[in-house]
Amino acid sequence: MRNIISLFLIFFCMTVSGQRLDKINSGESLTYRIHYGLLTAGNANLTAVKTTYKGQPHLYVKGTGKTTGAVRAFFRVDDLYESFINYETGLPSFYVRNVKEGGYSQHLETVFNHQNNTLILTDKKTPANGSKVLKSVKGVQDMLSAFYHLRAMEQSELKVGTVKNMNIWIDDEMFPFQLRVVGVETINTKFGRIECLKIIPLVQSGRVFKAKEGVTLWVTNDQNHVPVSVKAELAVGSLKADLDQYKNVRYPLAFRK
Repeated sequence: MRNIISLFLIFFCMTVSGQRLDKINSGESLTYRIHYGLLTAGNANLTAVKTTYKGQPHLYVKGTGKTTGAVRAFFRVDDLYESFINYETGLPSFYVRNVKEGGYSQHLETVFNHQNNTLILTDKKTPANGSKVLKSVKGVQDMLSAFYHLRAMEQSELKVGTVKNMNIWIDDEMFPFQLRVVGVETINTKFGRIECLKIIPLVQSGRVFKAKEGVTLWVTNDQNHVPVSVKAELAVGSLKADLDQYKNVRYPLAFRK
């Protein structure tokens, strides 16, 4: 079950472009319940705060994930992700992944240099390894910055039939992703029903996912583009995450009974 919380942070965080971060309220918070059927496995939380980083306006975003209840009793997960996203470019400047999952742990920091397409990776868990300068690609995103680019896009940019490609820096490796907007569906939530865009990320099948298209994401079909639900068909079964709490969202969410 290692990386299950991380997987959901990844699939809340996948699309491209924007530069309209002012659509995100400072102090916004989104919380998700992760579950196998009726069994709650854990929760994930995403927050955003306006700040400065190296003297420039940035959006500081933090993602946390942990197992809860009976699941936590036999498999403890405490994950922390942080990103500073430049307001002018919409690109990440600094990214942290600090996770503890069962007997596994990792603490990596990444500094992005978008001018020359390089990054500096530091292993904080093993300082003796020092820092490495690695080649990057133009417009690379980290897991959290990608999420807020999706949030910043106009509705006209996420029409049914749209296909988006991007590169996301995860852990210590670059991953190419593609996602397709395949339809519009009305989703039942604890707050009521709401119209959503149905998005399918293309992922590599293998040890974790049953199929290349094993993940489905639903985001509100409005200016917020809030992820409401995500479902993953994993090798160990079907796992879901659903919006459980939200506050300080810029535009009202049109839930209806």
